[in-house]
Amino acid sequence: MGNQVERLTHLSYAEVPTAEPAGSDREEPGPRIGVSYIFSVDEDELEEPVAHEAGTGETGDGGYDARNEVECSVYYRDQCIYEKRGSFGKVEGGAGELTTQPPETLLHKCKPGDLVEFVAKNQCPHWVVYVGDFQVVHLHKAEIKNDFLTDASQGRRGRLVNHLYKFKARPPESVAQCALQQVGLQGVQHIWRSSECFAAWCRCGRREFKAGGELRIGKQPYRLKIHLSDRASHTLEFQSLEDLITERRRNDQLGKVALTQELTAHLQAEEQHRAELDPH
Repeated sequence: MGNQVERLTHLSYAEVPTAEPAGSDREEPGPRIGVSYIFSVDEDELEEPVAHEAGTGETGDGGYDARNEVECSVYYRDQCIYEKRGSFGKVEGGAGELTTQPPETLLHKCKPGDLVEFVAKNQCPHWVVYVGDFQVVHLHKAEIKNDFLTDASQGRRGRLVNHLYKFKARPPESVAQCALQQVGLQGVQHIWRSSECFAAWCRCGRREFKAGGELRIGKQPYRLKIHLSDRASHTLEFQSLEDLITERRRNDQLGKVALTQELTAHLQAEEQHRAELDPH
């Protein structure tokens, strides 16, 4: 499998079908990937509370294992605008960007304006904005809510993610104030597809995080580079940051092992299809 994975190189998002490919032609080499999205539903509605198991380390919440996280980088043209790597951001005592902690521990580290990501096995990460007094603001079940951090965590481990996006941030007090001003919006009143888009918008204030914030005019300036190993990576191209975030969160939900298997299976299918067309 390793040799096949190393051959994964580059894929245009325009070539990504919403169902399994049925022998259609393509212009570039590389695997086609079947992807199914639910754009009309806030993906955080799919999250269910997980049982909290104290003292079990990185695999304490429902079998969550940080070693199975999908590491990736996001580029707008040639500029890196997001990066999540196991060795990235070793600050605050050298903890490492992928290290998670129980919500009770995070309470003593968070400052107003901080972004927190909660993670659990087979779930999309859930992002919140810490606004002080043990409280957060977040998009949950299609509504912007103000909850206590421990309640919003639903037993999941979490981490600070202020540094994942490279965009210039608002002052911390402005981030918290902006989040609080959105509390109560629900349904069609809010303009974010996921909890991550909402939290990142509060911090950076960029229209790219809003639903429909960018025109899709054929160009694909965004690239999602998935780091499968030190030597192997896979790249997708997107017309908007919103679409890229949706795919990246789907990958996070799958985990590195399942994602690698998915990519490899598609490559094998493509090789078999080419062999059938050209038996010589």
